[in-house]
Amino acid sequence: MRKGIHPDNYRLVAFKDMSNEDVFLAKSAAETKETLEVDGVEYPVIKMEISRTSHPFYTGKAKLVDTAGRIDKFKNKYDKFKK
Repeated sequence: MRKGIHPDNYRLVAFKDMSNEDVFLAKSAAETKETLEVDGVEYPVIKMEISRTSHPFYTGKAKLVDTAGRIDKFKNKYDKFKK
C-alpha cells in the first residue's frame, strides 16, 4: 500500500441509530467529540437518523420518517399559492 494516503485516525467507532437506539461498531475516520460506552469500552459515537436496523428496505416495514418536518416545510412554502 502507498504511504501517506490513509487517515491517521482510522479507529473503531460506535454508530448509534437514533430512531431505535441500536448501536453497532465499525471502523471509521469520521470526526466526533461525543463518546459512548459499549461493553465497558469507551468509543467515539456517530449518531445517525436511519441505519440497517431501521431502514424499510432491510426491515421490510414501511415507516414514515419525517424528522426534518418536510411535510410542514412543503405546506408553508406553497401556502402562499392558495386562493
